[in-house]
Amino acid sequence: MYYQKYKHSQDSNNNYTPKQGVILTPPDATIMVVVAFLVTIGIISIFSASAPKCMQLGQNPARFALFQIFFLILGVIGMKFFINYDYKKLVPWTMPVTIAVTVALLLVAFTPLGVTVNESKRWLNIGFTNLQPSEFAKMATVMLMAIAFHKNAKIFVSQKWVYFIPILIMVLLIFKQPNLSMVILLLSTCLICWLSAGGPLKLIITLGAIGGISAVTMITSALNGLTLFLKPYQLSRITTWLNPEQYALTTGYQIIQALTAFAAGGFWGVGFGNSKQKLYWLPESHTDFIFAVIGEELGWIGCILVIGLFWTLIHRGLVIASRCPDMYGKLLAVGITFSIGFQAFLNISVATSFLPATGVPLPFISYGGSSLMVSLWMIGILLNISKKRVRKIRVHSNVRYL
Repeated sequence: MYYQKYKHSQDSNNNYTPKQGVILTPPDATIMVVVAFLVTIGIISIFSASAPKCMQLGQNPARFALFQIFFLILGVIGMKFFINYDYKKLVPWTMPVTIAVTVALLLVAFTPLGVTVNESKRWLNIGFTNLQPSEFAKMATVMLMAIAFHKNAKIFVSQKWVYFIPILIMVLLIFKQPNLSMVILLLSTCLICWLSAGGPLKLIITLGAIGGISAVTMITSALNGLTLFLKPYQLSRITTWLNPEQYALTTGYQIIQALTAFAAGGFWGVGFGNSKQKLYWLPESHTDFIFAVIGEELGWIGCILVIGLFWTLIHRGLVIASRCPDMYGKLLAVGITFSIGFQAFLNISVATSFLPATGVPLPFISYGGSSLMVSLWMIGILLNISKKRVRKIRVHSNVRYL
């Protein structure tokens, strides 16, 4: 007969559990391969979609692709840093990052540094290029939510409002730009993090029902010509989405051209570089509607490949979250995975006319330095979390025989 004396450790909730050594493994190889494929597809698609526009303007045909490669280098440097930087050390950096993002949003809203494009003031002029602070707000929001709920899912606790108020300020500043799609993305990320931390499902379903009713109300009001709190161009997007053929030569022109691109691509596509819609028919072909160019050149096969890559990324991200030994890391992984996955869903849904037009880029693929950098940095954090594993081997060094 014998008994074992196990060493015990005390966690953050004062629960004693058998001590288990934590070992480090290499970063998740699947995610690294998936991101490499997405970035590669993005670079070649940007070159293909933007080259005709650049040549028309007398510029280098690879101008946009080269800019994207520049931000790719910055993104990879940041990703490499975060892969080797313990994610738990991010906690003291959360507030400085949030303050920096908030200041940038304030500069966009209230100073001449803010750049307006297509009636939206979303970009910050930093001299040689423009940055989009709302993209960095995604990373700040995930970090804030992970700290707020890593111990429990309680909301009405005074100590937690120090994390909620900055999110509210960022959301209001982004809504002012206006950028309703990013507001939806940030609030949805908050909701998912809360649910993952153990938020009451009934209350979450209630909030979801309220959101659904609000969406139906906005669509109904659009049909009746009422603006509610929507701006005129937002109302126009909803009415156009409901009946794009009626506005084929005006507000519905872009979505009609995108659907034409998908139809022309068919199953196999017309071949890389052979898209006709990018030749002045499809506006924003290298940004918001780059998925339509991919659909035309690479066909149904190319679309399924891109969707499959994002699906694999989401799956691996959730697996990493489930294996993480602490709640802070779990919430970081869930928030990062959902933010990237939901943004991809929004962009693809807009390109296929499943949802009204928004200004959300396709992560890793659409042209945009801010989106690419932030996405790669968040992937770096996710890969760092994937290096954590719990050794499931009992310690027998203290066995005593009777």
